[in-house]
Amino acid sequence: MDLPFVGDITHFYKNEAPDEIRKSIENAGAKDILAPSYPYKKLMGRKAYDAQMEQLQLELVKLQSDFITSGKRLVVLFEGRDAAGKGGAISRLRENLNPRIAKNVALPKPTEREAGEWYFQRYVDHLPTKGEVRMFDRSWYNRGVVEHVFGFCTPDQRAHFFAQLPDFERLLADEGYHLVKIWLNVGRAEQLRRFLEREQDPLKQWKLSWIDVEGLKKWDAYSEAITETLTRTHTEFAPWTVIRADDKRRARLETIKSILKCIDYKEKSEIPEIDYSICGGPEMWNG
Repeated sequence: MDLPFVGDITHFYKNEAPDEIRKSIENAGAKDILAPSYPYKKLMGRKAYDAQMEQLQLELVKLQSDFITSGKRLVVLFEGRDAAGKGGAISRLRENLNPRIAKNVALPKPTEREAGEWYFQRYVDHLPTKGEVRMFDRSWYNRGVVEHVFGFCTPDQRAHFFAQLPDFERLLADEGYHLVKIWLNVGRAEQLRRFLEREQDPLKQWKLSWIDVEGLKKWDAYSEAITETLTRTHTEFAPWTVIRADDKRRARLETIKSILKCIDYKEKSEIPEIDYSICGGPEMWNG
């Protein structure tokens, strides 16, 4: 099967990646964490991970039960660079939840009709009703980062987005939605290592797109757009939770803990403490 973009990641790695990034990948073991500033040197072991995850999964089921009876509504936005682990975190979040209640939203490129609508309109159509949870795998924040970096929107459209965004999210909060915004941050070397693994895995090659390939070349432009977006949209009523996701297991645990910590529900047990060395606000963002 001839798949597009297979080989393009390897070409970038061999011919265009910065020397220090390439050497970091070449010299690392399979369980080594590549980012020098990451507070752990090795990936989290399976046994410790499973023990914490089992407890958190039980809490998620309690939360779901409470939502069904109370009518609460939860919206979780997952943002981050490509290969930061958004899909995996969403899968762990909803693996024991009723799929009729907890749904994933991953919208494709806007249709011609949607492109002519109010920018937030197609996202509003997917908001949860009473007793439901919606997890957005990328969200309205596309306009702040991806669309801007690739020129899919004009500067005026982006400025209009930032002008309207606080009121939009305040309306969600005033309406009673629990809005949780998760930004998964992954280092440059780790992102490239994950793309190389994806390229070499026949079961994951389909995930590659030209956005992934070209995005590798636009690291600095992404960093600038992300910094601005986090700074301008971190509010008291809709704060960002930034999680360093160089270790997928630790990132998944912190994601679920962050959600459980900020919502009250019946029979809630004590949630394990947040690991503030990898989880916090926009100050956790390190480019």
